[in-house]
Amino acid sequence: MTIIVGYVPTKEGRAALRRAAQEASLRHLKLIVVNSHRGGRDFDAREAQRFETELSRVQDQLDAEGIEHEVRALVRGNEPSEDLIAVAEETSADFIVIGLRRRTPVGKLILGSNAQRILLDASCPVLAVKADDSEE
Repeated sequence: MTIIVGYVPTKEGRAALRRAAQEASLRHLKLIVVNSHRGGRDFDAREAQRFETELSRVQDQLDAEGIEHEVRALVRGNEPSEDLIAVAEETSADFIVIGLRRRTPVGKLILGSNAQRILLDASCPVLAVKADDSEE
């Protein structure tokens, strides 16, 4: 029994992580934090170190909250949606939590390829969380 959360160090990612941690604590489920990157030239050693530091901070936070968890940093050339769906299927996840960012009126016509793919293709329920406007 697990909850999968897609995490990136943005206000939307932090909102999704917060909600997923609340749900894991409430339901006494394991939380799997998935940080997925395609890799490539934009993901250099400095960027990899920045994400490793951030994921270490997330792990420390979840340890402090007493939440059973696992953190997976994936750089496999996949879209984040592919990685989240694959981990959810592998673990028979109860549900996936993702963060959504606000969109312009034109952007609302196109939800976002990763969010849309997860919502449409995941075999388990998906909880979409918006960040507070007050968050940085």
